[in-house]
Formats: sequence, structure tokens, C-alpha cells
Amino acid sequence: MAAAETQGMDPLRVGFVGAGRMAEAIAQGFIRAGKLEAEHILASAPTDRNLCHFQALGCRTTHSNQEVLQNCLLVFFATKPHVLPTVLAEVAPVVTTKHILVSVAAGVSLSTLEELLPPSTRVLRVSANLPCVVQEGAMAMARGRHAGSSEAKLLQTLLEACGQCEEVPEAHVDIHTGLSGSGVAFVCAFSEALAEGAIKMGMPGGLAHRIAAQTLLGTAKMLQQKGQHPAQLRTDVCTPGGTTIYGLHALEQGGLRAATMSAVEAATSRARELGGK
Repeated sequence: MAAAETQGMDPLRVGFVGAGRMAEAIAQGFIRAGKLEAEHILASAPTDRNLCHFQALGCRTTHSNQEVLQNCLLVFFATKPHVLPTVLAEVAPVVTTKHILVSVAAGVSLSTLEELLPPSTRVLRVSANLPCVVQEGAMAMARGRHAGSSEAKLLQTLLEACGQCEEVPEAHVDIHTGLSGSGVAFVCAFSEALAEGAIKMGMPGGLAHRIAAQTLLGTAKMLQQKGQHPAQLRTDVCTPGGTTIYGLHALEQGGLRAATMSAVEAATSRARELGGK
């Protein structure tokens, strides 16, 4: 797909204030999918520690947050939640009605963002996850009071270069953080445990981890492509008196289901705490 353009032939220039792993993952997704040329991305951070990753992609970099706003109309704020208010106060003098500002900071509400920015600023929130870097991310977006359908469509079209993106009510954004943002770590913990079970039974470690990862990938594709409820696919794998039902019994004894639900609840609650809710 051709690189994104705005207003005729002018290329869309996208900025990132904050250059951590999530910002890099989103930028890399844009570039890999051909949505943006690397030279049309400008990232800022206080030091070169993270900016070097953007430079390796061919993006432009700066230590000035205001410079990002002065050169880009679509800007992602990818700072730590506690830092974001200070950053917004810094850039507010150069924010115009032409800007579309997107926060990926966990827990910071749209109302808070709008309070910290000039009146009528077009603001959206996005919860993303690390698989954006391989264009298999899961993202949820919500729009502020002044962001319309055209802004939402532009953002969604861009983010779909990084995976699946759905517009949701803002109340679901923090839940998405707990489910999918933090969920990547939960799935990795399960994949590690799955492989270690095989290692315990005598399989070489490298082989066990490769098979565990492929098992997760294949299962996810089946769930997506068939549109089945996970319980149906689980039932399809189980046979009376077979290996799977014995293994599932062991998982239930270990409290896997309750522990996983509690993990999502705890991560969601923490996202809300970070936003001061």
C-alpha cells in the first residue's frame, strides 16, 4: 500500500514524543507495511538511548518535543503516564487545531488529556501491545470530544498496518491494557511453562520452546479464522479418557483459569490507578 498522504500530494508526517519500545513497535509497523516512509517520521526523547532505534529505521530524531509538534500534524505521545502531564504542558503552546494527538500512555483519560491541552484539541487514546512490531498487534482506540470520524478513520487505517485495531468506548481502553497490553507477558509466561513441562519430561529446551510458540500461534489462528468460542475448540481436542482431559484436570487443580482472570483484573486496576481514577 502506498505511503499515507494528506491533503493532495503532501505526505503525512507522523511524530512520536517518547521513543520507547511501544513507540518503536508502532513506527516499525507503519514502515514495514508501507504506510509511511521512514523519513516522514520524527521522534523525540531526552537522550539518544532509545532514539538510536528510530535512527536505525531511517527515521529523523530530535531532543525537542516542541520540534515534533512543529513538524508533524499527527503525533503519538508514548511517554510514561506520570511524565505525560509535564510533556503536554511543554508542547501545549505549539499545539494547533490542525493537530491530531494520540496518547498511548496507560491509564491517562481523554478528559485529562483535553484539560491539559488547548481547547478543541483533537485527542484520541490508544491501547496497543508489543506484537505491533511484527504487524500482529491488538489495539483499541477511543476518541475525545473534538475528534471526529475522519480522525478516527485515519488513525485506524494507519494502526491496522500494525495488526488489529478496533474503536471502543473509553471505558474499555484500560481493560484492553489488562487483557492485551499486559496479556503478552501472561501468554509468554504460559508458553514458558508449557515448554518447561516438556523439558521436565525429557525434551530439549530449544525444541520445546519452538513447539510451544507454534502451538500458541496455530491455536490463535484457528480461533480467529474459524470464529469459534475457545471452549468449542477445547472440546474438539478432548477425547473421553484421553491425554488432554487429564492435562486440563491438572490445570484446573492448579487454578489456571482463576489466576488468569485475576491477572487481567489486577493489570486493569493498575492501569486505572496510573490514570488517577
